[in-house]
Amino acid sequence: MFTDKANSIFQEVIATYHVIDNVDQEFHNPYNKEEDLIAHLLYRKCWIDTVQWHYEDIIRDPHIDPIGALKLKRMIDASNQDRTDMVEYIDSYFLDKYKFVAPNPDATINSESPAWAIDRLSILALKIYHMQEEATRVNATVAHREACQKKLEILLEQRVDLSTAITQLLQDIEAGNKYMKVYKQMKMYNDDELNPVLRGEK
Repeated sequence: MFTDKANSIFQEVIATYHVIDNVDQEFHNPYNKEEDLIAHLLYRKCWIDTVQWHYEDIIRDPHIDPIGALKLKRMIDASNQDRTDMVEYIDSYFLDKYKFVAPNPDATINSESPAWAIDRLSILALKIYHMQEEATRVNATVAHREACQKKLEILLEQRVDLSTAITQLLQDIEAGNKYMKVYKQMKMYNDDELNPVLRGEK
């Protein structure tokens, strides 16, 4: 099942990142895109999400140097763009995979593309990992650990539900019951021509 593979890769990424646990560590993708394109894309996608998760932690440091914070904000912006690009690459994979499927006359469109649902599954893997850390943190209070354990159980249930929904969506697309229609993201704040500040206007 596709979501089993995706969840396994996401857990692999997060575990690998936390061996060194540093946002500046070198990235290595163990999946060759020529041999397993979707695994390659999923690994890269979750790595971007994992690094950005920790960027977001760092920038919330109340004692962060303002110059460093500005630099980090630029890195978060670039990471957000990379994340969006990877979502589009994953959707392109599915568009190509199902390009010969003829939608049924009564086929409907989903509210989000497969890749944006997969994006949520990747973020959910990070939430589960870090909530598990909090639920077992030895220097936390018993009340804190118990509260986090309850949240963890909800997150685990959410992963089952989201995985099921993604599986159903892919099955529906393959059967022609739903069809994909992908809109390229039109982010304006990173574009020199669309952001008036970047193009030099007051």
